[in-house]
Amino acid sequence: MAKDTGGQATTASTDITFMTNRAESLDLGGSFEPPPGDPVDLFGSGFAKTMASNIFISHLDPDFCAENTGYFTAPYEDRKYVAGYEVNHSDQSIRVSLTNGVTRTARIFKSQGAITLPPGSDSIQFVPSTVEADLSPQTDCNWEVDSAFDLSPSIDLNKLEEMQNIAFNPVAMTAAMVVTHKGKVISEQYGPGIDLNTPLESWSMGKSLTATLLGMLIQEGHYQLDQPAPVPGWQDDNRREITIRNILNMSSGLRFRAMQDPDYDASLGYPDHLYVYTGGINAFDFAANCSQQWSPGKVGRYRNCDPLLANYLVRLSVEERGINYHAYPQRALFDKMGISSFTLETDPHGNFLTQGYEFGSARDWAKLGNLYLNDGLWNGERILPEGWTEFVSTLAPAWKEDKRPIYGGFFWLNGDGAMPIPTEAYFMAGAGNQKTIIIPSHDLVVARLGHYGGFPQSNIHLNKALSKLMEAVPHS
Repeated sequence: MAKDTGGQATTASTDITFMTNRAESLDLGGSFEPPPGDPVDLFGSGFAKTMASNIFISHLDPDFCAENTGYFTAPYEDRKYVAGYEVNHSDQSIRVSLTNGVTRTARIFKSQGAITLPPGSDSIQFVPSTVEADLSPQTDCNWEVDSAFDLSPSIDLNKLEEMQNIAFNPVAMTAAMVVTHKGKVISEQYGPGIDLNTPLESWSMGKSLTATLLGMLIQEGHYQLDQPAPVPGWQDDNRREITIRNILNMSSGLRFRAMQDPDYDASLGYPDHLYVYTGGINAFDFAANCSQQWSPGKVGRYRNCDPLLANYLVRLSVEERGINYHAYPQRALFDKMGISSFTLETDPHGNFLTQGYEFGSARDWAKLGNLYLNDGLWNGERILPEGWTEFVSTLAPAWKEDKRPIYGGFFWLNGDGAMPIPTEAYFMAGAGNQKTIIIPSHDLVVARLGHYGGFPQSNIHLNKALSKLMEAVPHS
């Protein structure tokens, strides 16, 4: 089974040598310490959470979930450690028995989704709440359920059909795909058991949602992009120089082991990148307590510490003003956009883990893509600051120094031409080949969600489908 770390293709060995040499020359000193815990137990935590989410949020069959979902925090090859699992529908919980004799339990906690209970505990460290959508009417997008597609005569219908046939080849295990052109749905298809309202595992697309929430706070004047990040505990050391821009550019420079590091060595222990999901810890505190490896803005690395810190800043700002943190995304953003499917999951301390633990429908991801296509405007209201879409879609300076034209501000870039679409396109990306792609030159947004078991065939077929889309829809 091929591994998917949630981002772009593997970097060539010559580039790895250049990047590691450059990083070593800028290293401030120190070393990594693996996080505590038995890797098998931590796998069990990830597997139990994945199962609970996919069964009780996506309403997928348990045996299908065990075979085809959630490989990121519960790798497929490690499922040999599962001795069995029990699904309890009455309290929406999953008990996973491991071959080392340990049992890990995950349970749905209202609108905060699935949380794995910490070892030896039957409770979490916050009071969960239910957040109901209160949607505003939509006037500028054709999102009605039963409306006929209003296609431009220049769009090739046959090629659109070919595109979907390719994307939904059974080996790719595509679950949902929605394409919009100039804000209107022009193509939409779903896999077995999935419909336009089904929330699906979205993984690191949530990083782009995190950028959106932080961008909203900047638009409202609560933060500035280039201010030092006001993270508690940083104000008396060199970390006080890390700016919000550095964090969003994945270049805070914090010491944090991630599988996408070019010099990653699995033999050194369980990676921090997964531990913040599976450790049952206060993930915000864990990220905030990381030491400095490089000066801020010098080295770009795809590490979960940075989106966690961005989320930490969201919580600090929201709660400082007495606003319900867990309701904030729905009230401040989703209600305005007609989005009702999202479940943003948390750690046991109630911190959003939207660096990857969130579920949403393809339609709702497509709406978020259209917010960016529309330069941060929705129904005439400016949701994001002027210039925000340009910021997130511009190559981060530290990544440019590493000669990797693939990352902006919690958005991936097609700067290396890995996808058969314009290099100016940018996208949200999550492990298992979840994608929301913004193609400004063609006024297109593509949201594709799929089951993890289809990777890497899903990547091959999505690229072929995108080629057909480029033939079907002309340059604007």
